[in-house]
Amino acid sequence: MSGSQERQARVRRHHRVYEGKVLALDVDEVEEPGSVSAVREVVRHRGSAAVLAVHGDGRVVLVRQYRYPADAELWELPAGRLDPAEPPEVAAGRELEEEVGLRPSTLESLATYYTTPGFCDETMYLFRATGLVPVSARPDPDERIEVRSVTLEEARQMVRTGEIREGKTMIAILLEAERRGAESHNPRL
Repeated sequence: MSGSQERQARVRRHHRVYEGKVLALDVDEVEEPGSVSAVREVVRHRGSAAVLAVHGDGRVVLVRQYRYPADAELWELPAGRLDPAEPPEVAAGRELEEEVGLRPSTLESLATYYTTPGFCDETMYLFRATGLVPVSARPDPDERIEVRSVTLEEARQMVRTGEIREGKTMIAILLEAERRGAESHNPRL
């Protein structure tokens, strides 16, 4: 079978262990491609959107907030869960407005990827926002958000020193650095 053909597991038995506001947990007995029989614990998540907001002068927007699972305040991109049936680009714009108080004139898709496919089906939709217009921020009642705009080099340094330790943010910074490198070598891009 070629690498481009999708193969799927066959679920023999399905058990929903937990269903909450953010996620669900399933334990499934499956037969995977290649005749592999296994029991898989899977966190089900409806997906998330994140935004690399880029000011006209090239600075990028980061937010810092406390994350209980990491028990730390983390610098990251504005991001959040998709509402039911919400398109990812709508969620991205909503999160940027709510958390930072910026409305993008342009949203460009940067990447779509699985956050942790070993045990979770969450898809992350990563966008680049430009043409930023100030609006009133509307953080959720349980969010305490610090907003900071930094140069791309400052963001890269924050990754190198471990000040940024969160995956989607690292990916976005890497992609933005690659983009700017390509633009400097080919001004037509």
